[in-house]
Amino acid sequence: MKKTLMIAAAAAVMMTGVAATEAVASPIGKCKACHNATKDKVGPAFAKVVAEYGSAEALAAVWDSGFAVADRKVATKYPKFKKKAKIMTGQYKHLIKGKDTKAIAEAVFASVK
Repeated sequence: MKKTLMIAAAAAVMMTGVAATEAVASPIGKCKACHNATKDKVGPAFAKVVAEYGSAEALAAVWDSGFAVADRKVATKYPKFKKKAKIMTGQYKHLIKGKDTKAIAEAVFASVK
């Protein structure tokens, strides 16, 4: 029993280290579950986001201001994404809010180059 607990604890520590490394390596790693660089998935393609905002600073400013649905250029232009506003708001609160929005926005723009 002790041996099993020790193995489980060691595995948990190792997994935490991997997750932290991934987060540092790619600020948009988890975003890719719903976004692709060039094709729409659950959310719009990053290429579409880049085209609408024009700069990482403009995208980061929208996130910094609270990510209001009215400020989301892709959601207001494409109705299928406006319908997913609640999902997008939840993910924003979980993955972006309070983080380095400029670094995340720069990663979005870099992903389509």
